[in-house]
Amino acid sequence: MGQLVEQQAPGRYDAYEALLAALAEGQVWMLLWQGMPGTHDAQYGNMQVDGLGYAPCVSSAQELAASGWTRSHESVAGRDIAAALYPDHWGLWLDPHAPGGGVGIPWLDLRRMATGLERLPAGPLRISEPTVEAQQFYAVLGQAAHRTQAVRALTRAWVEPALGEPYLAIGLDLYDDATPSVAAARTMMQEAVAAVPPGLPVSTVAMADDYDPVAMWMRANARPFFDRGAYSEGGLAVSPAASGYGYPPQGGWQQGAAPRAY
Repeated sequence: MGQLVEQQAPGRYDAYEALLAALAEGQVWMLLWQGMPGTHDAQYGNMQVDGLGYAPCVSSAQELAASGWTRSHESVAGRDIAAALYPDHWGLWLDPHAPGGGVGIPWLDLRRMATGLERLPAGPLRISEPTVEAQQFYAVLGQAAHRTQAVRALTRAWVEPALGEPYLAIGLDLYDDATPSVAAARTMMQEAVAAVPPGLPVSTVAMADDYDPVAMWMRANARPFFDRGAYSEGGLAVSPAASGYGYPPQGGWQQGAAPRAY
């Protein structure tokens, strides 16, 4: 993994994806600022870079020796530490002692590692209002949504991943995430897919997902093209602003507690 760290450079998204894949299948040596592995007071080190929090680690036993770290450490599977850190918006910083300062993995990429790199688009994402002609699809989908009582609203965005083809994202705002509601939304999308223009990739995102950058962008910047409440309230509600990958909190970033060891 050390060689992959050395290969990182601005715009080298292919090398970065290779690093994420190796990290997900490998392990890292987490640096404990206090406590011992497995104790209740164990706490990782922490660093702030451009307003984002990271837990420093090293990529191998050799790098651990080279770092000169004299406090405790623990070896953790990459996917496990990713799943533990990203819910609290902590990233990983690999080999901060190395020439050039190592490389940081933001919390949203840890989320991709934890849930499967192939399941989520590679960031950073360029997200905007769709300009593709798909009015027939929107109309058919809106009609299907009107018949699907589990659906509160539908929103759309155009997503351009760092790697891979751009696609149309449909944000599903459901009244609840119970299995029948999710199944009904899936059936709704299946009914409408025949109206998708040929060659247009379409994906869905749950608007209730607080960790999804596409959902965060939609909540902050887009208005629904279907809103069940508009029929009774006479208008569209404005969603609260989002925060996350590329969307800082309204009041600015605040210094938080260091991540605890898991």
